[in-house]
Amino acid sequence: MSDKVLVVEDDADIAELIRINLEELGVEVTHCNDGQQGLDSALSNDYALLILDVMLPNVNGLDICRRVRDANPEQAIIMLTAKNSETDRVLGLELGADDYMTKPFSVRELQARVRSQLRKVHVIQKASSESDTNEDDALVIGKLTIDQKTHQAFLDEKELDLTATEFELLLHLANHPNQVFSRAQLLEAVWGYHHSGYEHTVNSHVNRLRAKIEQDAAAPKIVQTVWGVGYKFNLQGV
Repeated sequence: MSDKVLVVEDDADIAELIRINLEELGVEVTHCNDGQQGLDSALSNDYALLILDVMLPNVNGLDICRRVRDANPEQAIIMLTAKNSETDRVLGLELGADDYMTKPFSVRELQARVRSQLRKVHVIQKASSESDTNEDDALVIGKLTIDQKTHQAFLDEKELDLTATEFELLLHLANHPNQVFSRAQLLEAVWGYHHSGYEHTVNSHVNRLRAKIEQDAAAPKIVQTVWGVGYKFNLQGV
């Protein structure tokens, strides 16, 4: 069964370009050119991935992202933003988008981003379909437990409300305690691509993750910044 992707884009030419290139990947594409229609479709159907333009009639892409993320924390979301709209990119990531692309974009780059997000979706689907448990699937560090099979994380025995990408970011860092990763290395490891100019994706996700796992996100003890280099998981902070 092919993956279902919802594209909410009011520019007919861009929407058609996306549809043609995603169908090359064997993806089933549904297109909405109106924000309200897109929001209703996203909330009432089971899509593997949403691709949302920011500027849309009736309901903008940022509001769709926020509403969908509240309803389904693990929904995969890619935002499309104008090349010069840094504010929209930041807001989209802060609202929970997994990734973003700026217009105009390379169709090969789009395909790569979509494949990366769908791989995560397949991992989650596989984990949820396997009912047997194995202690090796859980990573336990101090008060933090990360269950790779159920895609759940717990701190002080309380479940963390993480998006799929936040979970993968936490898991990668925790699997390599005290090792420093550059933003480019994290992009490649967690998002599955290496492309300069998208490091802000990492920054925003680290900030969102800190807000959920740190006692004081302004003075993080678990996911720490190594100035001039990147980030590390501090083994003594948990």
